[in-house]
Amino acid sequence: MHELSLTQSIVETVAEHARGRRVHRVILEVGRLTCVVPSALQFCFEVATVGTALEGATLDIIEIAAQARCRVCGDTFVQDTHGVPCGCGARDFTRISGEELRVKQYEVDAT
Repeated sequence: MHELSLTQSIVETVAEHARGRRVHRVILEVGRLTCVVPSALQFCFEVATVGTALEGATLDIIEIAAQARCRVCGDTFVQDTHGVPCGCGARDFTRISGEELRVKQYEVDAT
């Protein structure tokens, strides 16, 4: 389960940036094409935060839809999985979103 190592890295990064302050909430953006399972991240977050500044914090996950722009017709379209062609049939596109995996925001104690 690669979600555990990803979650451990997220916890370490946020704890480092929080500089010892208690973290109450982490907001994470996860693209639908990342092959990361949000429910597994939630479970791993509870385990990975034990004994850290993030223990007891909530993890909010924002799932980002996968979108691409066709280089042939110019349309923007949604891709639920890799390799989905544009409505015009073309497979020549630029990915716009759906591959994100980033900490968007975190909330810490003021002092």
